Amino acid sequence: MTHAMFSTSRSGLPIAVVDYQPGVCNIGPEEIRRRRRAGHVGLVAAVVLLAVLVAVGAPPLARAFVAIPAAVAASGYLQAWLKFCAGFGSRGIFNFGQVGETHEVIDADARARDRSRARQIGLASLTIGVAVAIIAVLLPL
Repeated sequence: MTHAMFSTSRSGLPIAVVDYQPGVCNIGPEEIRRRRRAGHVGLVAAVVLLAVLVAVGAPPLARAFVAIPAAVAASGYLQAWLKFCAGFGSRGIFNFGQVGETHEVIDADARARDRSRARQIGLASLTIGVAVAIIAVLLPL
């Protein structure tokens, strides 16, 4: 179900937006592709970093650094899957058009729901990154 919400354009004039759903969906297809691509990059970086650390015989605790790209991958994939950009949610904006074209959320309740979802995505990404790091440290490689 979509809601007609109002936002402001770059000129400051109000616009009606039908795809935006507070705390649920704040990005369209182009932005979703960007988030998925970030997930791919983070995943490749995590795998390459772990492989390099294992190859050079780094101490197991050094493998914890894999948490950073793993969290980036998780964040990208979660945002693409949820159709919700955490950064946009934190800043009170959304985009269903071309990349770089954003609109401001002017409803205070909608902004609060967006911030809450952004925090959830951030916490989930961090948790996944830490879990991957723990596994990487504990694996007998």
